[in-house]
Amino acid sequence: MLQIKTAEVFEPLLEPARYKGAFGGRGSGKSHFFADLLVEDCMLEKGTRAVCIREVQKSLKESAKRLIEDKLISLKLGVADGFKVFREVIQTPGDGLIAFQGMQDHTADSIKSLEGFKRAWVEEAQTLSNTSLELLVPTIRTEGSELWFSWNPRRKKDPVDKLLRGDDRPTGAKIVEANWSDNPWFPEVLEQERQDCMRLNPDQYDHIWEGGYVSIVSGAYFASALQEARAQGRIGSVAADPLMQTRAIWDIGGTGAKSDACAIWIVQFVGREIRVLDYYEAVGQPLATHVNWLRSKGYGEALCVLPHDGKTNDRVHDVSYESALREAGFEVKVIPNQGKGAAAMRVEAARRLFPRIWFNETTTEGGRAALGWYHEKQDEHRDIGLGPEHDWSSHGADAFGLTCVAYEEPNPPKKNRNRQMVGDGAWMG
Repeated sequence: MLQIKTAEVFEPLLEPARYKGAFGGRGSGKSHFFADLLVEDCMLEKGTRAVCIREVQKSLKESAKRLIEDKLISLKLGVADGFKVFREVIQTPGDGLIAFQGMQDHTADSIKSLEGFKRAWVEEAQTLSNTSLELLVPTIRTEGSELWFSWNPRRKKDPVDKLLRGDDRPTGAKIVEANWSDNPWFPEVLEQERQDCMRLNPDQYDHIWEGGYVSIVSGAYFASALQEARAQGRIGSVAADPLMQTRAIWDIGGTGAKSDACAIWIVQFVGREIRVLDYYEAVGQPLATHVNWLRSKGYGEALCVLPHDGKTNDRVHDVSYESALREAGFEVKVIPNQGKGAAAMRVEAARRLFPRIWFNETTTEGGRAALGWYHEKQDEHRDIGLGPEHDWSSHGADAFGLTCVAYEEPNPPKKNRNRQMVGDGAWMG
């Protein structure tokens, strides 16, 4: 009789469920659990067809195939038990099989090859795109089929987190959090790595080992500046000064599901400080939605600071953001085109002013996540930087950079020449 040791944290996943998920940090044993469970299911139900999936799989070395082969060896299962290892698949009892595939290799037509499969295990599920998820879920639909997900969380907005950790989870989904401390067989070599990470890379520790979301990416433009701001207490409770002007500083998006995000930072320039009060981001929404947010949050009197394309008319409505915002009653300022190298100029302006910047923690989390991710695109072949990577983080980072470009240095107070005239026209200072 097959006996497989299971850590207590994974016991809820032993019961049948359409969706099963295990998220957490390194050393939790998530992959080992699902590999064991897959072998067990193939033993219990002859003819089971299963697929192990990654978003991108350039070779079988990147798949779970070697891990499952090791499980077969440790459990002493082989040809006599119905298992046979081939180059690309593993044959299982009753002419079943375990396949290994990358979702980026699939189209709406090719995914049909997985119809009839009863198990789909998505490894490194934090990288799974929404398109891949939408292709996979309806394809794995055989009676009694299950979808398994194992991942180290990256962002709240990642499709797997929205599906399995959001407010509207699938009915009956069984999800567990598993970290190194839940693994009764946590190896000593990893314990040393964990201790080193805590000592040498504390800002990455929570993500790597405790399953927390990424806050700062190694090598990001503002990684050290954000760490310093946290250490100096400049990320906390920051209140607006009622006597100072409030600015809403924009990176303009567009309308439609595939358009760029619109990002807005709410700031005040108070002396030599930049107080960051709020952050807003939306994708594919009309200008009216952004304006409604500003008014609902009490920023209806804010000076709207736009990038140079704020003067450009929308192709559909033939109206610019500048004119539309003025029509809505806002004061507007457009920053001129900075020309070639504008992105680098914004980065340098932000780095220079970062020691003066204070963030209100609870309302700027999304924006700070963008700043912590914003990084240089690399040419791996030539090992050179290609400028800022244009991804989900660039819109918030661009608006933040524009904030620093738009910053107005306060004029130093004029010296008071307080002198008194005495005697015969002589001056006493």
